[in-house]
Amino acid sequence: MPGPVALAALAVLSALVASLPARAEHEVYYRYVVLGYVEAAGGGPLHDQRVEVVRDKTGFSYLGETDNDGLFVVVTRLGDESLGETLTLRVGARSTRLVARFDPTNHVDERGTRIDLVGDRFVERAAQFRATLARFLASPAP
Repeated sequence: MPGPVALAALAVLSALVASLPARAEHEVYYRYVVLGYVEAAGGGPLHDQRVEVVRDKTGFSYLGETDNDGLFVVVTRLGDESLGETLTLRVGARSTRLVARFDPTNHVDERGTRIDLVGDRFVERAAQFRATLARFLASPAP
C-alpha cells in the first residue's frame, strides 16, 4: 500500500492534470478531411471501393469506402502541428501522395482537400473541397 507521501503526490499530480485545458479532439483543428470521387476510365462512378489514407509520419491508417456515386470521405486526425505532413492516398492498387495544407491559425473552417481518381489518374481539386464537403453534409443519411 502506498504511503502518505505517495498518496499526497498522486493527489497533487491528479489535480494538475485535471486543471490542464482539455484538447477536444472533435474540434475542427484536430482533423483533416480527404474526400473525392472515384470514376472508371470510361466515366461512371466506382462504388464499394476501399479507400485508405495513411499518415506517412506515423504509418497510421484511416479507412473509407466509396458510395454509389463514387464519393469517399475519410477523416484523419491531424492537428495544427501537422501542417505540411505527407499523406498517402490508396484506392485499390493505385496510390498518390498529398501534402496537408491548411492555415494553422484558423480553428473555424474545416481542413482538407478533394482528390479524385479518374481511371488511373489522381487529380487534386482543393478549391472544390468546401463545396463537396457541404453537399456531403447536407445529403440525407442512407
